Amino acid sequence: MSEAQDKATIVVFSGELDRALAAFNIATTAASMGMEVTMFFTFWGLNVVAKEGARGSGRSPLQRMLGLVNRGGARRLRLSRLDMLGGGRAAMKKLMRAYRMPSLEEMMAMARELGVRFIACTTSMALMGLGESDFIPEVDEFAGAATYVEEASRSAINLFI
Repeated sequence: MSEAQDKATIVVFSGELDRALAAFNIATTAASMGMEVTMFFTFWGLNVVAKEGARGSGRSPLQRMLGLVNRGGARRLRLSRLDMLGGGRAAMKKLMRAYRMPSLEEMMAMARELGVRFIACTTSMALMGLGESDFIPEVDEFAGAATYVEEASRSAINLFI
């Protein structure tokens, strides 16, 4: 494989369970095939790698409001459709267990074991009043969009989920 053929970048923009599952499914598959994979978490996607219940320490009233309604953590993610006040999410997790599909938390651990890099977007963090201490230790780097663009320019696969 050429350098570009063995790299993949995934922007995780959504903080919804089904989309995060898709992103990690692709990331772990690519990594298990020997590709170097970078996941760039931005805007609502930051919730996937935020510590459970992280609210941030925003200074402005809008940042504090976002922190109240947008607490982080992979276990708190809702479905993009048919969430039904959490009932759809519970049904999805039950189906995942029945079909022996790994949970999001398990997929995140697999991704880390396979060497997938996690990058949290500093621009989105600033907007939402989040600091580095609001994130799980698995986040490798805190960087802006230029870092993503550099990675993406050298990747064969670029996805926005």
